[in-house]
Order: sequence, then structure tokens, then C-alpha cells
Amino acid sequence: MKNVIRSIFLTNLGVRETESVLVVVDKKKKEIGKMFFEEGKRLAKRCEMVEIPVGKINGEEPPAAVAAQLLQFDVSILITSKSLSHTKARKNACLHGARIATLPGVNEDMLMRCVLINYKKMHALIDHISDKLDNAHSVRITSNKGTDLHFSIEGRKAYGRHSGIFVERGDFGNLPDGESFIAPVEGTAEGRYIIDGSVAGIGKVDKPVLVEVSGGVAMRVSGGRAAELLSQQLTKYGKKSRNIAEFGIGTNDKAGITGNLLEDEKVLGTCHIALGNNTGFGGKTEVPFHVDGLIKKPTILIDGKVLMKNGVFKAKLFK
Repeated sequence: MKNVIRSIFLTNLGVRETESVLVVVDKKKKEIGKMFFEEGKRLAKRCEMVEIPVGKINGEEPPAAVAAQLLQFDVSILITSKSLSHTKARKNACLHGARIATLPGVNEDMLMRCVLINYKKMHALIDHISDKLDNAHSVRITSNKGTDLHFSIEGRKAYGRHSGIFVERGDFGNLPDGESFIAPVEGTAEGRYIIDGSVAGIGKVDKPVLVEVSGGVAMRVSGGRAAELLSQQLTKYGKKSRNIAEFGIGTNDKAGITGNLLEDEKVLGTCHIALGNNTGFGGKTEVPFHVDGLIKKPTILIDGKVLMKNGVFKAKLFK
């Protein structure tokens, strides 16, 4: 584990001995955070750890004092139960030049399996996918479970080309990492999708979750207990939380479906749809909410051309 954490500091974040590092934790993730803190003290000029309250939902803002601290460090590692990825605090810190890795819900097993990977190989795949998304007008997703969703991505750009490697000023991403993702044009998504993997903050679904979409928003959510919990969150955070915010494709061949979206959304052969905030990657919807749902073995068409069929990429993507 020490070797993995050391690699995160040196390879994934490029921490130099002249730099400062902030480790942000909550009560549930404090022990793993301490391991990062101890390694940070050895590798950086200054390393501090701060604890925040356990968040209620992904995308909830951290305390104002911690948001201010993020502006004062070269590198921040956010090891929390709920994701801080799509918060104003994180985005502001990156705009000021901070490099930030978020690890919401991470555990040691996940880090051991999914971080020490062939990034050059993975980035080549992401580049292929992202090139196609950057130049496309529309996406359609279907699945054997009943998914049939389409939306526009015209004018939007894909993110994730440097998945897992955050060594330049302002860089940001998850660890473990491995995805190409894009913000659908607001108001264009139509159809339905079936979450048959997991839902962020909820875990593996007890029954497939049906999300019916019209006018770019999730109108109805139905299924079992997971669907009920997701519906409650959407009701609490209002119409903007129902925005079809993100379309992502997993590219990490070491990741597996565990019930933790931090890893699940990176699984090769899956895609995910997120609801809520997308201002951090080219979208226009600002809301303190961002929740992903995983679709297993999808068929993905970009401008009518097959990119993936039943969870398998077209062979030429790997050449």
C-alpha cells in the first residue's frame, strides 16, 4: 500500500519536494487519509491534513474554511465519503492552479488493484474515444435490458485524455481513474436508460433502475430500493438535479464492479449517465448534486456508427 501511495504522489500527481500538499478527509476515511499524510510529509516540503464533516450527498460543498485552504496548496488529495469533484471549492482551487485528486469512498483494495496500471495504453484508448466524441453531433445508447437513450453532444468536448495523471497546474481528476466523459447538450436527451450496475452513494442496485428522460431531464425513476433512494434525492434537490449531466465510458481494465462508483464507472465495457451538475466539464447546469448510474454491456453509437456493441469496443480502437 505504501508503494501505491508513493506512486500516487510521484507519478499521478508529480509532487515535488518543494511543494505543499493538503490531505482532506472525513471521519469515515481518516485512517486511509493518515497513510497519505505520512507519505506526504516525507515527499513534500509541507503536508497538512484537515478533517471535514461526512457529506450528505455527492457534490455538497466543504466548509468555507477548507475551501479557502484549497487555494493555498500546490496539491490537494480529497479522501472523503462523498465526492467533492463537482464542487465550487474544487473548481476554484484548480482555477488558481492547484492540482487535485479526488478519491470519494476509496478503500485500500481498490487502490491496490486499479492505480498501478499501464497509463500509456489506457490513454491511447481514451484518445480514440475522445476524438470521436469531440467531432460528433449525437450519441445513442442501447442495451439488452431496455436502455434506449439519445442526446446531442454538438459543440461539447470530451474530458479524460490524461486520466489519472495530474501533473500540470490546474489538473484534476479521480483516483483510481480511467474514463472518457462529456456533457450532453442540456435539453436534448430523450428516451430511457436502465441502471443495472450501481448508483453513486447507494451501491449495487437491488433491481434495475429505470430512468425515463424527456427534454433533457429525468422525469421518472422506478425500480426497487435503489430507485426509491435516488428518487428521494432528486426530489430534495429540485429540477436541476434531474439534468442529464454526463455521459462517460469506462477504460480501466483493472477495475471491477464493486458497488462503489469511484471504481465502477471506470470499468472497461461499461458506460454511465450522471444527473445534476456538469459545470466542471463543459456543461451549464449548476446544482450541489452529481450522481452517476452505471450501465453494463451497452451498445454505443456515435453519429450512428457503432463504437461499442454489448460492452465490447470495436477492435480497431485497440490498434
